[in-house]
Amino acid sequence: MEEVKRIPYGVSNFVEVVEQNQYYVDKTMYLPLLEEQPSNLFFIRPRRFGKSIFLSMLRTYYDISQKEKFEKRFGNLWIGSRPTQLQGAFQILYLDFSRVGGLDRTLAQSFDDYCCGGLDDFASIYEPYYYPGFEEEMKAQCGTTNKINFLERKARNNGSKLYLIVDEYDNFTNVVLNEQGDKVYHALTHASGFYREIFKKFKGMFDRIFMTGVSPVTLDDLTSGFNIGWNISTDHQFNMMLGFSETDVREMIRYYKDAGQLPGNTDINAMIEEMRPWYDNYCFAKESLERDPKMFNCDMVFYYLRHYMTLGKSPEEMIDPNTRTDYNKMKKLIRLDKLDGNRKGVLRKITEEGQIVTTLVTTFPATDITKPEIFPSLLFYYGMLTITATYGKRLVLSIPNNNVRKQYYEFLLEEYQDREHINLNDLADLFDEMAYEGHWRETLEFIAHAYKENSSVRSAIEGERNLQGFFTAYLSTNSYYLIAPEVELNHGYCDLFLMPDLMRYDVKHSYIIEMKYLSTKDSEAKAEAQWQEAVEQIKGYAVGPKVRQMVHATELHCIVMQFRGWELERMEEV
Repeated sequence: MEEVKRIPYGVSNFVEVVEQNQYYVDKTMYLPLLEEQPSNLFFIRPRRFGKSIFLSMLRTYYDISQKEKFEKRFGNLWIGSRPTQLQGAFQILYLDFSRVGGLDRTLAQSFDDYCCGGLDDFASIYEPYYYPGFEEEMKAQCGTTNKINFLERKARNNGSKLYLIVDEYDNFTNVVLNEQGDKVYHALTHASGFYREIFKKFKGMFDRIFMTGVSPVTLDDLTSGFNIGWNISTDHQFNMMLGFSETDVREMIRYYKDAGQLPGNTDINAMIEEMRPWYDNYCFAKESLERDPKMFNCDMVFYYLRHYMTLGKSPEEMIDPNTRTDYNKMKKLIRLDKLDGNRKGVLRKITEEGQIVTTLVTTFPATDITKPEIFPSLLFYYGMLTITATYGKRLVLSIPNNNVRKQYYEFLLEEYQDREHINLNDLADLFDEMAYEGHWRETLEFIAHAYKENSSVRSAIEGERNLQGFFTAYLSTNSYYLIAPEVELNHGYCDLFLMPDLMRYDVKHSYIIEMKYLSTKDSEAKAEAQWQEAVEQIKGYAVGPKVRQMVHATELHCIVMQFRGWELERMEEV
């Protein structure tokens, strides 16, 4: 009986996956398509989206030193019966810039040391294709520039075809930009900076180049030294090249169910529907909106499935705790040069409305990274926004899923907590009462009091939106509900819907909250009219079939809150 394939959670080595009986989602059908593109390619995707294993597959396929192992490694994959003429035709120089260490005065040296190591490894692998002593001669060359010049000369004389693969090309420079600021970064990428000089050397030397990263932030800074031929990041042909489609996820679950690794009564549709609001909904090309399914984050799917196979149920925490480091990195980059008022405004708008209309910027220099108009594009590349619609010539970029939405709430929460600290443990106790006993008043009054205390540093002009953002941020710290602002319910948009997470918790109560805001100058007559309007709205939401479906058997509470300025003036269940 065939041994069941292991889940390659956290594994980015293609050879390890296929030779050690691990599950591989086939992406080899993209190889012929990539060959049809210009020879120098550049591709951006968010973290945890399968970039590294794809590059590893690319490297294995084209590497002349691994040519004889083609059948063993690719025989069962799409490309196995359709190899291209370029299979096994190249000597590969592989560089992963996330491995460059040293962020002090030895920065240039660290980069040089890493590149030298990569070139020495190259010489060790490919010496049989040159002459005895090739590796020794390469190691004798001093510094990256000399080694590259040496390789270029020998490869040309030898008629060797070279392929450069660079993983996380931007990691190193992003870290520098973040940790050391514009001056150090500028020195790296401009004039005779060593990072720029290296890329100038690459120009014209390699037959093919494939580079990946998470942002196009350094592209403009390097292009005059290194002509990256083609950015395919938003090309619809490659929209599904990384990540998993629903079909991929379904086939994977079916495989493990048939292999007896999942309980016999496992409902595949239910598993997908549980994952979808957390991991799905990525679209990277405008033309793919109508033609392609949305994509799942592959690492998150592996995390979920591994947990399900171990415990026979979905994970209590739908967000993989191991991604915390990624979020922290991203947080640093987003807060680069400290978020100014305009960028904070963009972040808050997205958090509160769930989307933003913008023109997607495909490449920008580092000097522009803090510009508010660039900011939504940056968030798109980080995977914190995705394409959901068009608006004239511009794109509607939206928060893709709950996983990302939680990150936005965290940004807001940190800002509020910095101004006026709230004991979140006390709030957690109140959420218990709210979820299981239906005691909602204490929780909402607690947050309303915190809002009032925070008011001294906020503009009253922001009014209702700001109020909603504040409540959303603090309500999102609970585990029992998925907090969704501006949800469409029965032909209208409610302010806050606390949808019970019944997959994980036996919650007894659910909530719709309608929030109204009055200025201190508004009359009592206006207050009363506004209140009656809110009551009618919320009652309309409550009778909708969608609501009834989402709250299941829980008791639904419809609560109207009316604020005047910073004060909670009236709050009732209606």
